[in-house]
Amino acid sequence: MKMATAESTSVRLHYEISGSAHREALVLINSLGSSLKMWDKVVPAFEKRFTVVRFDIRGHGDSWSTPGHYTIDQLGRDVLFLLDESGLLRVNLCGLSLGGMIAMWLGIHAPDRILKIVLANTAARIGTVDGWDRRIDEVQAGGMRPIASAAVDRWFTSSYRDQHPMEMELIEGMIAATSPDSYASCCRVLRDTDLSAQLSSINAQCLVIGGAHDPATPLSDAHALQRALPRSKYVELDASHLSAWERHEEFSQAVLSFLSEKEYSHG
Repeated sequence: MKMATAESTSVRLHYEISGSAHREALVLINSLGSSLKMWDKVVPAFEKRFTVVRFDIRGHGDSWSTPGHYTIDQLGRDVLFLLDESGLLRVNLCGLSLGGMIAMWLGIHAPDRILKIVLANTAARIGTVDGWDRRIDEVQAGGMRPIASAAVDRWFTSSYRDQHPMEMELIEGMIAATSPDSYASCCRVLRDTDLSAQLSSINAQCLVIGGAHDPATPLSDAHALQRALPRSKYVELDASHLSAWERHEEFSQAVLSFLSEKEYSHG
């Protein structure tokens, strides 16, 4: 495994590369409040078939927490910067939640850099303006610890939380370690972004993964996303929001099966 940083005058991104250096690349894009460690359970399966690149999005994990309001364009261009720094011309993408929105942006604005796209527990428009404004107020008033506790309840089903208390402590600690200012800046990205009108321009083959118990991006969002993408298919997992962790074996199998396919029809 190679751990490194890609640094420009505006950002420094922490990333890791593992797996075979002579195969297609699969870039994993994390969610709001998480780090690249959210992919820990699926990486072992992925790196058997791909060069796996995972990184901390701006303001998360060990990447720089830069001041100011972030935009979806900025987060998308961070990925392109990372690809250029890593010498990767065309890649597969797998993004969850905010990471999925970043992957959609790349499918729209940088189609020549993309092979296939996996969009997990995400939507073209996530949540509401009022909801994100409340979240911003909460983190600015109380910091990350209350946010982290509430997030764990949304990210996992109650049965999974009850059966894996040590994992919940780990995930809650990961979320709590996020910079409050950067978390709020990414909340503004989610508040201000709606990619619905541009989805039809994504020509890459896409896999939409929905969580049957996901309150953050419910199945109605996943179904709408799949219908709007010209070349897409759909898989539903018995999970809440962080399906790549809660149902990592089924998640890995679905992603690897999709990436190995040559063609398929819509639906």
